[in-house]
Amino acid sequence: MPRVDSPKTKLNRPSLVVFSGGQDSTTCLHWALRTFTAVEAVFFDYGQRHKSEVMAAQNIAWKVKIPLRIFRLDFFREMKGNALTDATIPINAASGGALPNTFVPGRNLLFLTQAAAYAYTKGIKDIVTGVCQTDYSGYPDCRSDTLRALQKSLHLGLGWPERGGVFRIHTPLMFKTKAESIQMAQKWGAMESLALSHTCYEGVSPPCGKCPACILRAKGFAEAGVVDPLLAGG
Repeated sequence: MPRVDSPKTKLNRPSLVVFSGGQDSTTCLHWALRTFTAVEAVFFDYGQRHKSEVMAAQNIAWKVKIPLRIFRLDFFREMKGNALTDATIPINAASGGALPNTFVPGRNLLFLTQAAAYAYTKGIKDIVTGVCQTDYSGYPDCRSDTLRALQKSLHLGLGWPERGGVFRIHTPLMFKTKAESIQMAQKWGAMESLALSHTCYEGVSPPCGKCPACILRAKGFAEAGVVDPLLAGG
């Protein structure tokens, strides 16, 4: 995959961040702000069980002064069958090697494909996403091999070779633990934005502290020896 650290001199080209308003995408947003001369973000309303994510994304985008485009993906609303799009399903962590019931099949694949199509219309060849395969929930569409394959498919399928361009999916946190990602957030100036971010699957504020997303976030901050700015009130 492309570079995972910000260069000493910004790359003179625009980028598009797939932005959920969560911890990892917020950290990657700040990586992008340090890496590219222009940054935009896109949020996908796919029928989440709460509106906390879009509110967080809007607040952070306003804070860092970047354009945020919101798209609806009604396919996921209609599909349901998982705890993130069906509020009647209790959220459960993975067990016995099975995927957790928060896995939304194909979500990241469609997010990135939709983002790449939108980026194409604006001449943007660099997409940034906060997926990670180190401290994560086991989602197969967050893995490096998946993203490599998708990057190649989108590069070819959108005709970038014929246009003389190279399409890239940047994954700055792919091989970072949550603790390491927090260190990166500090390095990239993301901590104030993390105070506005939202991770809790239940959509409550303050966060429930019990769902898998809250537990993973708390574990990362504890291991990094840093107080979560969301809990500290910024």
